[in-house]
Amino acid sequence: MIAPSPLNRIPQAFARAADVLRSPREDARIDISEIPAPSKLAPYAIALGAEVRADEAFQAATGEDIEELATGRIVLLYDPARPEEWDGEFRLVSYIRAELEAEMGNEAMLGPVAWSWLTEALETNDCEIAKAGGTTTRVMSESFGTLAGRPWTVDLELRASWTPVVEDPEEIGNHVDAWIDLIGVVAGLPPVPEGVTPLPGRRR
Repeated sequence: MIAPSPLNRIPQAFARAADVLRSPREDARIDISEIPAPSKLAPYAIALGAEVRADEAFQAATGEDIEELATGRIVLLYDPARPEEWDGEFRLVSYIRAELEAEMGNEAMLGPVAWSWLTEALETNDCEIAKAGGTTTRVMSESFGTLAGRPWTVDLELRASWTPVVEDPEEIGNHVDAWIDLIGVVAGLPPVPEGVTPLPGRRR
């Protein structure tokens, strides 16, 4: 527990939550590190970045010679003024991007299923939330000219934000664990957790 001092005026609630975010998390497939947080969204903020990399077992199982499966970041915001649009002192903001198989560009259920991955990850980790919102976007890239030989690609972008409903700031750790589960699912890491809806044709 960190108490504020004349030289450290960081609110205790935010300091405790930040300590939880900085706690090591063991997952050899996901590289997690602290990154610079945006300074204009709230008086206090801390951010984590994550990269999901394919190991040899994944490449052997899928037959794909790829290294990076997904990237993302999550930002914890804190404003003791409790902004009305947050309905709380804390707010979590998430961004995840992953490349999909090309045929997924026309998958009608891509958006709803990707959003369900978020809600199911939060439920699995016993996270209560409020004021949740977000978007799912598919980005199709096609190359021309000297790059015409490159295959066209489809990326999924999942943006979301929500207010964690917690009695203790350290409970925000459950939300971060849910986000780590989520980026693993978006990346297609096997196995898909029990209760999570798979997307047909998603890279496994």
